[in-house]
Amino acid sequence: MRTNIGGIKHEQIVTVAGLVEKVRDTRYMVFVLLRDNSGMVQISLDKEHHKDLIEPSLEAIAGSFVEVTGKVNVTENVKSCGVEIVPQSYNVLSVAEASPIQVDNTSVDSLLQYRWLDLRSEKNILIFEIQTYLSHAMRLFLIERGFIEIHSPKLIGAASESGSEVFEVKYFDRTAYLAQSPQFYKQMAMAAGFDKVFECGPVFRAEQSFTNRHATEFTGFDIEISYIKSHEEVMAVHEQMLAYALEAVHKKYNDRVKEVFGFEIVVPTLPFPRMDLSMIYKELEARYNFKPEDGDYGDLSTEAERLVGKLSQDMFGHEFMFATGFKADKRAFYHMRDANGIAMGYDLIWKNMEITTGAMREHRYDMLKSQAQEKGLGKDVEFYLDFFKYGCPPHGGFGMGLDRITMLLLNLTSIKEAMYIFRGPNRLFP
Repeated sequence: MRTNIGGIKHEQIVTVAGLVEKVRDTRYMVFVLLRDNSGMVQISLDKEHHKDLIEPSLEAIAGSFVEVTGKVNVTENVKSCGVEIVPQSYNVLSVAEASPIQVDNTSVDSLLQYRWLDLRSEKNILIFEIQTYLSHAMRLFLIERGFIEIHSPKLIGAASESGSEVFEVKYFDRTAYLAQSPQFYKQMAMAAGFDKVFECGPVFRAEQSFTNRHATEFTGFDIEISYIKSHEEVMAVHEQMLAYALEAVHKKYNDRVKEVFGFEIVVPTLPFPRMDLSMIYKELEARYNFKPEDGDYGDLSTEAERLVGKLSQDMFGHEFMFATGFKADKRAFYHMRDANGIAMGYDLIWKNMEITTGAMREHRYDMLKSQAQEKGLGKDVEFYLDFFKYGCPPHGGFGMGLDRITMLLLNLTSIKEAMYIFRGPNRLFP
């Protein structure tokens, strides 16, 4: 049985298997650095005593996979990892060709051509270990509070939310669409009496966006809760969940993040700062001489988002900020509106970037139908409106991208680094 490299002990006889990181051929010795996800070990082969093993050890260059059986020696003489194995057998599982990429001096887009090779680095493996644990912590938070996990369909019969930014798919003798979000089906769960639900799954957006934070397919993390009085209750669940998850990630991974990425994870304090757009723009102008170029004070541009992140740090010493008070025409038709026609929703800004749109939803059939018509939505949302004909409790929720959160958590330069396989307007391979 194979032993994880990270679990081997002094003077054990073990069998380990992994990726050849480096081969060093000296006059009397061959040294092989071997690693798996649990750690790294040096294989030390004496040319005099391991004559039968030297040829396969030199044949299996960096990128090859090998299995080694031998005796463990924990010693400070092995500077790279402090552990070596003196082999009894050296089994080459797969011989690699020379790598076509150089991770340190190759562009992100070029690395994506050989993503499976790029992912072999310690940094990239750590990214996805942390993303796994972050997602797990958020799920755990919700499950412990009685949320039900759902898996809504991604092939749908009508364009969700609007008729734009959707991918059409041939579906037998008719056209189907890839879901922009699980929004409609989360709300269906509220009408079904599920009370509290969440979903983590793929989301598709047919956007011709070439920014560091957009993708045409990403992983969405969504929740919806019933019997709320306002969007403030959604915000409370949201901030508590993120604080819980970031504290869990900090506890497990902060030392490794500091070692590999060079900074420490900040666990946010509760509650997160909250500001209405009117006050936000007042402060942005006073502090940074910023006014929206289009004169729209009822929404946030990308530049405004960046400054809101700075504002939150300057005013509150906090990485997060809830922005509220958006104009109804800047929000989805299903957002509830207050007596002044302002959407009862929010954006959450983290590290100068929007990560979430959340809101209380309109659950009254007549009002919802009117707001859909106001946005020019007709037959496409008829099936959705049916969810509300037969009664639905007040409810609200939010959706955020797991990939974007990972990017911001680890201060990555592009969402492409935070996604296992990136999909954008110009990328469908590998």
